[in-house]
Amino acid sequence: MAFARLSAIISLALAASQFADAALTRRVTCATGQVTANAACCALFPVVDLLQDQLFDGAECGEEAHSALRLSFHDAIGFSIHGGKGGGADGSILAFNSTENLFHANGGIEDITDGQFPVFQQTTLSAGDFVHLAAAVGTANCPGAPRLQFMFGRPPPVAPAPDLTVPEPTDSVTAILARFADAGFSPQEAVALLSSHTIAAADVIDTAIPGTPFDSTAGTFDTQVFLEVLLKGKLFPGANVSHPGEVLSPLAGEMRLQSDFVISQDSRTACFWQAMINNQNFMTSQFKAAMAKLQVLGQDTSKLIDCSDVVPVPQPFAGPIKFPASFSQADVQIACPQIPFPSIATVAGPAPTIAPVPGS
Repeated sequence: MAFARLSAIISLALAASQFADAALTRRVTCATGQVTANAACCALFPVVDLLQDQLFDGAECGEEAHSALRLSFHDAIGFSIHGGKGGGADGSILAFNSTENLFHANGGIEDITDGQFPVFQQTTLSAGDFVHLAAAVGTANCPGAPRLQFMFGRPPPVAPAPDLTVPEPTDSVTAILARFADAGFSPQEAVALLSSHTIAAADVIDTAIPGTPFDSTAGTFDTQVFLEVLLKGKLFPGANVSHPGEVLSPLAGEMRLQSDFVISQDSRTACFWQAMINNQNFMTSQFKAAMAKLQVLGQDTSKLIDCSDVVPVPQPFAGPIKFPASFSQADVQIACPQIPFPSIATVAGPAPTIAPVPGS
């Protein structure tokens, strides 16, 4: 009898546990047929479709996707954990674009806001939700990228961010790290956020060559940029004339930012930079974590809804990365001898000329 009673108690406990698990994993089927963890997120699926169709050229990892990621950073970083700056990830850069586009560090941003604003006006989202959803969706179009978090429910921005909150390529490492620290980021998190440069390009450092990429695989979210920033420089892209904010690049058609290079060589950041090379899972996990923090700066997260499951699942990385043709480890400017440099093969053939990012 006692055994039967014990069996009944165990059965009830198992049933209760299974019910609780089911409640925790309950899913909602939206009117559009998509499934999400929260009914409030259903309103976002049509916006994702709109973004892919009208902004990202049918889900391409192109100029608009790269730009959306850049815009999210420039929007959010105008914030200080000590107060006295902007509202963080609030969309002020879109809502008050006539003000923030004039800031020197936001050069070229007007092309992004001009492209996004008409699409934004077709939605009912706040400017902050639109900017940071666009960044997550655009990044997801790039093979190898992590599936970024998206938190829904930001209130409208109340004012533009102040000037001089976005680090510039001409800044010293100390100045850059100080600005990141003021926004609440460690040196390692700052390097992690620079993973975005793997799909980025320069439009205004040398205005004669817009869309000049920072690595040779700008259509793939990989660790190639961390490798190529360390290669010995030979020339400047375009007319082989230097401009403020760039240093010699190893490859024709590629731009190396001064800020990227000095961060890769500085004792405070060099080892973390080197640890990213050919370590795709480490890089993407670090970037995803830093972006999750960036995209809620200045927000009351207790009032936001996790709608990350509306973000498309990126295609996997086909890797591994390789040295560009004609390069090897002998060309690497190693600044962290404390850790071994990874063994990387070289692409066969002559040194390439890197093409501009399409659509620039």
